[in-house]
Amino acid sequence: MQETLEHFLTALRGMEVQVSPAEAIDAHRTVETVGYADRTLLKDALCAALAKTSDEVTRFDSCFDMFFSRDEFRRRAESAAIPGAPEVELPLAQLLLGGSAADLAQAMEQAANAAGAANIRYATQRGLMTRRILDRMGLRELEALIATLTRSDAPPSVALAGRLEQGRTDLFGEARQYIARQYELYARAAGEQLREEFLRKTGLFAIQQRDFDRMRRIVRRMAKRLATRYDRRRKHTKRGVLDVRRTLRRSMPHGGIPFETVWKQTKIDRPKIVVICDVSQSVAAAAQFLLLFLYSLNEVIQTLRAFAFSSHLVEVSEILENRPVEQAIPEILEKIGFRSTDYGQALADFDEEFMDGVDRRTTVIILGDGRSNNADPRIDLMRRLHDRSKSVIWLNPEPETFWGSGDSEMPRYRTFCHIAKTCSTVEDLERIIDDVLKSYY
Repeated sequence: MQETLEHFLTALRGMEVQVSPAEAIDAHRTVETVGYADRTLLKDALCAALAKTSDEVTRFDSCFDMFFSRDEFRRRAESAAIPGAPEVELPLAQLLLGGSAADLAQAMEQAANAAGAANIRYATQRGLMTRRILDRMGLRELEALIATLTRSDAPPSVALAGRLEQGRTDLFGEARQYIARQYELYARAAGEQLREEFLRKTGLFAIQQRDFDRMRRIVRRMAKRLATRYDRRRKHTKRGVLDVRRTLRRSMPHGGIPFETVWKQTKIDRPKIVVICDVSQSVAAAAQFLLLFLYSLNEVIQTLRAFAFSSHLVEVSEILENRPVEQAIPEILEKIGFRSTDYGQALADFDEEFMDGVDRRTTVIILGDGRSNNADPRIDLMRRLHDRSKSVIWLNPEPETFWGSGDSEMPRYRTFCHIAKTCSTVEDLERIIDDVLKSYY
């Protein structure tokens, strides 16, 4: 049963229920205490020991029900003896002829453990793993016995061969069902992780519509990881470093014993970020993931103002704050996206209405390809934005070798950027936002 519990913990980890070594020890102690006899008690006790959030409780329930379900051979009917049939010594044949559903299910589970069914990772392995389990149960010997009985002229032997052949067919069906459950438990999550790893490195322009939901989950997970990291740093710095001089001074009335410690306090302002996104057709895909990333970092960003433009620039902060990002971004794109791009006009709109909100604590992030359709790029306004802000960071989805080609104004714009980098994947995005937060913390 210890091996069963270890397999269950592996399945839980595959379903994104975090189980540390210490929690695995707790799980074993829990099972020792409550046992396996009462299914409901076991489920509740393990859930209390392992699931730490409401999402993990939901995933735990699904995993537990799937892992401990034993539906194989439930529809098995009683087999009547065949008069005059020869005695069969093969264990698998005996199980098919007279064994109970529980006996067959136990034999299949033992064979699955021996065949390493918990190691299944790909859908293409299901057929191979099914055959391995059946071979471990004695399928090859059963098939040889069926062939021998079929060649016999005695009607009881032929009838026995027919019954064993039917049992073989049923056994294949039950084994396929068993492996399908193992695939759901151990392999689907691994396949999802491989897909997510591929998407993390895929260019944002190449992301298909069918993968948008998966990409949103990836971006939120990245943002949560960064938020946790920098929020922990901020809380830690509230205590600061021991101020030795002031501590010794206060200890003088107590004979030098430091009853009162004094800590150096370092005030850390959370980042103020202004993000300006080109939402023309060429950049819209990257813009939505940048906005989603930043609006998922609300724990560690003091102020976030978002602006979007194709030609004229519009503030979209209120839309993003009052609606789920998944709903807000399509609305923004519908209103002002997919039009001819004019960076000069967008900078002029920002300078006229919003430049006063930029100060030496503000980081300005611009997402765009810098292609202004040969209109005036207003480099003078870019210089002003650079001089007023803490830093200007330009994220360009195009490779750097394309900068300056055609109508690209990037070589002129980058002169007034503190950082100008290619940002074509969500991994690039995570790395750059991490650098922004480091500059504050």
